[in-house]
Amino acid sequence: MDEDRLNMEIRKFLKHVGVTSQREIEKAVRHAQETGRLAGRDSVKANIVLTIEALGLRHEIEHDIAFG
Repeated sequence: MDEDRLNMEIRKFLKHVGVTSQREIEKAVRHAQETGRLAGRDSVKANIVLTIEALGLRHEIEHDIAFG
C-alpha cells in the first residue's frame, strides 16, 4: 500500500465533503432564516455520519453551529 497516495485520496475526499457540506449548510440556514424557522435560535445541532461499509467503519460527529 502506498501511504502517500492513500493520504492524498483521503484528503481529496475530505475536501470534497467539506466544500459541498458547507454549501448545503449555508443554503439551509439562509432558507430557514428567510422562512422564520430560526426565530429565537442562535445555533443548530449538526450531525454527520461517515461510513465505509467495506471497512466496517462508522464514525459519527456532532457539533453545534452558532450563527447568532
